[in-house]
Amino acid sequence: MGVSIRWLLKSGIGASVLMGCVDHPEAAEQRGTVNTLDSATAAFASLDKRIIDDPGNPSLYAERAEFFLKRDSVDRAILDLERAVKLDSTNIDHRLRLGDVYAGALRMGNARDAFEHAMAIAPQDVRPKLKLAETQMVLRKYTESMTLVNEALRLEPTAARGYYLKGYIHMETRDTARAISSFRTAVEQDPEDFNSYMLLGKLSAARGDPLAELYYNTALDLRPDAIEALYGKGVWAQDHGHDSLALACYDRIKAIDPGNALAWHNSGWVKMEHLGDLPGAKADLSRAIDINTNYADAWYNRGVAMERTNELDSAAANYQLCMGIDPSHTLAATALDRLARQGVRIKMRERKKK
Repeated sequence: MGVSIRWLLKSGIGASVLMGCVDHPEAAEQRGTVNTLDSATAAFASLDKRIIDDPGNPSLYAERAEFFLKRDSVDRAILDLERAVKLDSTNIDHRLRLGDVYAGALRMGNARDAFEHAMAIAPQDVRPKLKLAETQMVLRKYTESMTLVNEALRLEPTAARGYYLKGYIHMETRDTARAISSFRTAVEQDPEDFNSYMLLGKLSAARGDPLAELYYNTALDLRPDAIEALYGKGVWAQDHGHDSLALACYDRIKAIDPGNALAWHNSGWVKMEHLGDLPGAKADLSRAIDINTNYADAWYNRGVAMERTNELDSAAANYQLCMGIDPSHTLAATALDRLARQGVRIKMRERKKK
């Protein structure tokens, strides 16, 4: 199978090459990009030729599948992995990879079949058991999933992934105590298990356990720029009166991702409710609205800030816009009733979501 010009253009490979060499202020940077694309195109062409010369080699199809995945050509990757599995039905690694790609494409039934075949080939290997367990968990078949996890842990008692899955199943079935216990065991087995630390932080915060901050800090030690960890820590801090810490977390998120409406909204809320900084609150809430015009809570809270600065008509307009986005927003409805009793003219309007 050869590489077509159409495919190269679609995947972003070779576009600069086909345009030719044109000098301009960014020529050096573009030449570097062209060289990279040339190398990728040459590597693919070489791999393509090796497959033509040795069409019965399953590893070559698996290698080309990875090339396709890097370029978001998932369907092509699946076809190549299916060829690899067909050529060597006993290769568990190819079957596991095929299952992973199926799962990534949300083809969960196909993923389940791939992992079941892998488990039949290697019944003593914990990998297919855990992958099949995760697939069953996604399909909400929690009993089947837990059975597979326990089978895997009997084979490998130190498998951190198994304890993570147990924790997740317990969390989904609302057994918080067992979920926390399982996630703790997961991080004992793998101290770099970021996801388990995050869920420990979330579950502990919901219970008011001060260990939540420690779990979020550990997650941030592992991934200092993880927005979800910064946000979790920020919410924990604002809920427990640590305003400067909460604002520091939100400011860090803004620096990493200036378009994060949640961080702007929450910093505005802290400034309004905890610090009494109404101008600062309105500025941050306005920024959240600029980023996401359908952010009902941001419209509502900006209305609150305006009401507190006696901008009653503007407050009413914000509450109305909030209700246009979310007609069930009871706080906004209550606020409009309050303003109406004060003589503010309320003209309800509908606002279409974008």
